[in-house]
Amino acid sequence: MRNRITPLIPRLLTLALLTLIFSAVVPLVTAQEKVQDRDRERAQEMLRRIKDKLKKEYYDPKFRGMDVDARFKIADDKIKTAASLGQIFGTIAQVLIELDDSHTYFVPPERAYTTDYGWTMQIVGDRCYVSSVDKGSDAEAKGVKPGDEVLEAGGYQIDRTNRWKFLYLYNTLRPQQHIRVVLRSPNAEPRELDLLAKQTSGKKKIINLTNYNEYMDLVRKSQREADLGRDRYVTFADKLIIWKMNEFDLTDMQVDDAMEKVRKHEAFILDLRGNGGGWITTIQRMLANLIDRDVKIGDQVWRKETKPFIAKTRGDKAFKGKVIVLVDSRSASASEVLSRTIQLEKRGTVIGDKTAGAVMTSRFFGDEVGMDVVVFYGASITVSDLIMSDGQSLEHRGVTPDEIRLPTAEDLAAGRDTVLSYAASLFGVKLDPVEAGKLFPIVRPEKN
Repeated sequence: MRNRITPLIPRLLTLALLTLIFSAVVPLVTAQEKVQDRDRERAQEMLRRIKDKLKKEYYDPKFRGMDVDARFKIADDKIKTAASLGQIFGTIAQVLIELDDSHTYFVPPERAYTTDYGWTMQIVGDRCYVSSVDKGSDAEAKGVKPGDEVLEAGGYQIDRTNRWKFLYLYNTLRPQQHIRVVLRSPNAEPRELDLLAKQTSGKKKIINLTNYNEYMDLVRKSQREADLGRDRYVTFADKLIIWKMNEFDLTDMQVDDAMEKVRKHEAFILDLRGNGGGWITTIQRMLANLIDRDVKIGDQVWRKETKPFIAKTRGDKAFKGKVIVLVDSRSASASEVLSRTIQLEKRGTVIGDKTAGAVMTSRFFGDEVGMDVVVFYGASITVSDLIMSDGQSLEHRGVTPDEIRLPTAEDLAAGRDTVLSYAASLFGVKLDPVEAGKLFPIVRPEKN
């Protein structure tokens, strides 16, 4: 498996494929059922194996100051008295969360149901806003709209430091039937709502992942779902091309093919807003096509050694025109590495919002417990840190754009993309903010 620089939650084979794998497994129990002795035994076995894998693979042999044996012993004792599966999963997850590492976390078995809240949120500057609302959802029925400020959700005031923990809790560890929120629409008073989730139960089929045909069925299905988020391009004659890149998941050949399109234009806007990361090889190939000399991106600090992280240029085939990179609070990992390298090498201008600050290199380790009923679970573990060429790590720091440009609540509500509109104007292209907002709509699967 390739090493990846990815944020929480991972896109490891692809996020869609992992979702399929975990949802194809018989769960331990539903969150509300009484915990049986065998559930505790399985959870304790999970905990033990995760500890062993962490001690063997984690990049920092000092574990950021954690006494691993003592901390896992506390977790084991808590599992013995946990009243629900949710508490058990939370106990296992909490041990890894305490490392304060964006790429080290527990991936629990799937529940016996799926949960869809019907709305999403995004940090803009120092505030949290509703970013999308699904048609037919309870949120839509209760008047929730993009641009509504999220003052509180589930009893938490959501900000840059805790948004990922909130999403991890509600989407992965303990999905809920509803979320109580306090919202404020532009120029309106705060209102409190109880937003119901759509929970769908269904029989789970155990997939034998060692069976090639069954495995390839999962791969093909995941690819169909991934196509919903494929990269998109918009051109303005030979003057400008905009590439909306959704993930760093391209092979060298795919990057070269995409950059062949770019080279036909005078200027290039690489839109990495919402791009959560991907393969380190894709970063290298992107930079090879953007900079006409070899570039040291930084040093990868592994458990036993430090290696330089180099992008070998394609020389004359590298794009020589002007470059702008767009980022936001959801731009993470690989997106941050590329945009920061563009800054440090003075190759272009980075515009938008401060990035996520989730930059490590991790590997996903899947495992299973049980004999009569097989339960799949996993853990993402950081295998190296990345120190950029300026001697700084981007973990918890992020990338501060050369120009801070933020959408307002009114922009979000109206679907205006003022950031992309502004970036295009720097290259002499007039792009109305409303039209810019229609260029790259969020494409979501149809819901039954």
